[in-house]
Formats: sequence, C-alpha cells, structure tokens
Amino acid sequence: MRTGTTPSAVRCVHALAGAVAVGALAWTAWRGVAQPRVALAYGMLIALGEAARRRPRSGGGLRETAPLGAAGTLAYALLGEVGGEPTSHGAPQVVAVVLGATLAGAVGRPPALDRLARRVIGAGFAAVCFQPLHASGVLGTWPAHSPYYALFLLLLLALTALCDAVIAAALARARAGGGAYGPALRRELRELPGVGSAIGATGAVMALAVAAAGLWALPVFCVPLLVTQLSVHRYEAARATRRQTVASLARTTEIAGYTPAGHARRVAALSRAVGRELGLSGAELTVLEYGALMHDVGQLSLPDPVPAGATEPLPPEERRRIARLGGAVVRRTGVPPEVVLVVERQADPYRDQPLTARIVRTVNAYDDLAADPACGPLRALERLRLATAYDHEPRVVEALATVLARGGPAPAGP
Repeated sequence: MRTGTTPSAVRCVHALAGAVAVGALAWTAWRGVAQPRVALAYGMLIALGEAARRRPRSGGGLRETAPLGAAGTLAYALLGEVGGEPTSHGAPQVVAVVLGATLAGAVGRPPALDRLARRVIGAGFAAVCFQPLHASGVLGTWPAHSPYYALFLLLLLALTALCDAVIAAALARARAGGGAYGPALRRELRELPGVGSAIGATGAVMALAVAAAGLWALPVFCVPLLVTQLSVHRYEAARATRRQTVASLARTTEIAGYTPAGHARRVAALSRAVGRELGLSGAELTVLEYGALMHDVGQLSLPDPVPAGATEPLPPEERRRIARLGGAVVRRTGVPPEVVLVVERQADPYRDQPLTARIVRTVNAYDDLAADPACGPLRALERLRLATAYDHEPRVVEALATVLARGGPAPAGP
C-alpha cells in the first residue's frame, strides 16, 4: 500500500467491472443498438450529469459526485416502456450506454476508477435483475401505473443500493489498508438514507414517468436534479473553505513554536484511520478530523511553550485548562458544536468524553510519547495500554494498535 501497490480487493473489483464492460460492449456491437433514440436520450442525460460533476478533493473518490448521472443510470436500467410502448434493449446495452455516456461526459477529467467500477457494476446488477423479467413478460401482468410495479422497482433499487454498499465498503477497507469489513459496511449503509435514497427514488420515478409520458419526461426531472447537483457543489465548496480555515488555525501553534511541525496533521490522519477502524460515519469522521486539527489551539494561551509541544506529561488540571481555552477559541470559528466538544473535553477522563474526543486524546498522547527518543512507538503503545483504567479507552487503544500494525494511515484518495 505504501509503495503504490493496488490492494487485491481493488484489483478484483476493477477486473469484475472491466469484464462486465467488455462483455457488454461486445454484445452491443454484435447485436446493434436497440431503439437508438431512447439510448441517445439516456446517454445524453448521463453525460450531462457527468459533465456537471465536481471533481472530489483528495480522499473523496468513493462518494457519488454526479447524482444526475447516477439517477439516469438507474432509470435506464429499470426502463420497461417508453410512452406505453415496450422497450427492447437488454442488460448489456444498458451497461454499454452507461459506460460510453459516463466517459463521454468526463472528457478532460476522467472519473476515479473506483467510482467508474461501481457505476458499471451497479448498472449491470440493476439491469440484469429487471430486463430479463421484462423481456420474458413476467412483469406484463403489472401495468406501469400499478402500485405493485412501483414496489417491485423500489425492491430492485434497495437490492442495487445494497450491492453498491457492499462493493464500496470493500473498496474503502482496501484503500484504508485493511481492517474489519463490518464497520466499513455499516458506515456505507448509514450513508444510504441521504443522497443515495434521493438518487434511487429519482431513478424509479423517472422510469415510471417515461413509461407513461415518453422521453419528454426526462427534461422535467433533469432540470431540478441538475440544479440540486449544482447547489450541492456550492455547499461542498463552502465546506472545503471551512476545512482550509480549520487547517490554517491548526498551523498557528506550529508557526508560533508551540507544537512540532506536522503534529496536528499527523494526529488528524491517524485519528481518521482509528475512527474508520471503529466504524464511525462520514460526518463523525469529519468532526474527528476537525477536532484533531485544532486540539492544541489552547496552547496559545501559555506564556511559554511546552517542551516539544507535548501536553501528555503535564498535570491533569493544566491539560484541562488548556483544553477549555482551546474550546473557547474553536467555538468562535463557527464549526459544529461536536467539534468544540472534542477540543474542550479531550483532557477529561475518557468515560466522560464522546468517542471522537477519546480518539483524539489517545492519538495525541501516542504522537507525543512516540516522538520522545526515550520512549519510542512500542513503549508509547505500552504506556497507553497501562493507562486504560482512567485516561484511555481500551477499545480505542487497540484500534490504534491495529492501524499502526498495518503501517499507519493509508494515503488519501484512491
């Protein structure tokens, strides 16, 4: 992982997606494109969504950043009729159109391979579940306006979302350098009720609307979803600006000579790795990262810097005072209250802390102790284990040991 080697799980997912794509393209080239007008309309919709995609910053390669393209993909995979006339495209053509449209819309800024693989496998899964049943006439007893037909589509969407979550968890676990699969899967499942449910519902409604009203229904759903996608991009830009502000504030202690260079970034990266190991959600990992970056801000209140910036050897009351002062500063930055709680409670007994604060406290103590030539990494871990009765939660210490045994935090991004 550290040397740039792609994990085996990632290679397997990419190989599966590649095999599906090659088979779909070969089948479509041999049989020809059925109903090319319909294929072109959906291809343009997917390409438009991909063209409006905002390239995720480092570390965000797995999260869906083109909801319009994803919704169009599901709508085409679940399309059985167009204006009351049955469709004749099959599952291979669905994959071929989705792949071609995704690459066409991403000219100049290709999508991450992980996300492209998920898009191809998800489209293939949904189409294989739906198109053969539609072609065989099994669904003919349910007209497109039947509630049973809509419930069937929702069931397929739920299965497709579950398939995607399983693959995303495997990719995230592999990119993080290993660890337990269960926490990674739970984290992906917790993300589904957000953007994932909106994408799935839009795809199903789009397929039903086109079945009744024809291709003219696509622009009706395309414009609102495109506006929503652009609004989400502006929100993400605001979040990126906030993160830059947090990172700049975290560097003030280094510039002022209160903490060693890179200490806050090391604690933040290692804290995120420990949080992933413990199964924290994406929002919790963000809180954890912000709290870790700013955990030493309270040291600016000290008249003289602590030697090497290490607060762990200080008396408990002094550490609590620094933490409370840091919380007061962080509160003025406008970050969520959960971040403030991480900073101002990091010196409390771990039983009185939220899990995010426990992680930051333990990782900060490890970084302070490991940097001491008289201690070192192994003795630092041993000292943390000996302090689990009061200062550090055993579960956090063991998660830290697991992450370190794998070589530390994985590089950000796929």
